[in-house]
Amino acid sequence: MSIALADQYSGFSKTGLQRVRDVLTRYVESGKIPGLVALVSRGEETHVEALGTMRHEGGEPMRRDTIFRMASTSKPVAISAAMILLDECRLRLDDLVDPWLPELADRQVLKRIDGPLDDTVPARRPITVRDVLTSTFGLGMDMTSLGTPIMNTVFEQGLTPNLPEPMPEPDEWMRRLGALPLMHQPGERWQYHIASDLLGVLVARVTGQSYETFLRERIFDPLGMKDTGFHVPADKIDRLPPLYAPDPQTGEFHVWDEAEGGRHSAPPAFQGGGGGLNSTADDYHAYFRMLLNGGIHGSERILSRAAVELMTTNRLAPEQQAARHAMAVNNVHVSFGQGQHGGWGFGMAVRTYRGDYAPIGQFGWDGGSGTSTYADPETQITGILLTQVGTSVPDPARLFHDFWTTVYQAIDD
Repeated sequence: MSIALADQYSGFSKTGLQRVRDVLTRYVESGKIPGLVALVSRGEETHVEALGTMRHEGGEPMRRDTIFRMASTSKPVAISAAMILLDECRLRLDDLVDPWLPELADRQVLKRIDGPLDDTVPARRPITVRDVLTSTFGLGMDMTSLGTPIMNTVFEQGLTPNLPEPMPEPDEWMRRLGALPLMHQPGERWQYHIASDLLGVLVARVTGQSYETFLRERIFDPLGMKDTGFHVPADKIDRLPPLYAPDPQTGEFHVWDEAEGGRHSAPPAFQGGGGGLNSTADDYHAYFRMLLNGGIHGSERILSRAAVELMTTNRLAPEQQAARHAMAVNNVHVSFGQGQHGGWGFGMAVRTYRGDYAPIGQFGWDGGSGTSTYADPETQITGILLTQVGTSVPDPARLFHDFWTTVYQAIDD
């Protein structure tokens, strides 16, 4: 970034930054959020707040290098592996996935989303790489279809993380996925999550490496993301807080996942691009700054500018956007209002209308473990808010809202 640009975008007001800190402190002092790490940067200016404690009952303080389960904020990072393969022409957007994912050849599609699994018609066309990258390949987490035979089977088969079955290793996961009909015709409808996990299998089969190995060699190591991976090694486990899932009725804190001996303490059977990463505020900052910088980190190009623009621009047609918008705003009991984006690029939300303080074009995503990560080309802001309070209650989502409101009110130019 040039000096002139850095000067142009160094404008946070002192009182605005104090308000950010005050609002975050209020959540911690209320007892609703045990602790958090927040990072906000603009140009060459970076501010970090580490507030509260690792555990609900107190103890070790939160630190800048605390490691968090990133949950669905894994998606914007995990997609980068596919963008490298596009840059290198090892994948093409409109290639069929059949050569790498033969389990998904010759699909059947449900006649009705709530119908029996054997009441199907043939798919109108095969699934393409583009369908996977845009989350429109035909299967996903559809919050408007909970309780239907297809959604029940997705959960029972361990095709989504810990709901309630653990995910099996990739080849078995693909076998189970391939045994199901699609919910919608390929390319027809945006659906959440499963495509992000499918992407990791695709990358591993194209490259002949594990998904994590490819990400480490091409993204994590070049960006200095030394604390990012699909599990937390034993020598770092003391930096991982427990993940809490408060009781929706009483607000009582329950430990959903302990650090030692928990879900993230050993390498998983399935390296899930949809929600499996662990990371820190500084590691994620390096990644989102690289995107804001058109794919360059320092003197090294990580992604082409065209790849960055493609992944951070809305990819949904108007009717697909309408369905995604409806899923967000009509499921406030799930999202607590987190859904004022409009669009979706590759692996992340992209704002297509101004529904709150953030301008059109802001990109990133939120995670069910209480994480929020976005960057904004217009103002050159990166913001990262990390807790380990799951969104079983509204408090983390309200904290997201208030964090982003205060970040944008702190702009002073």
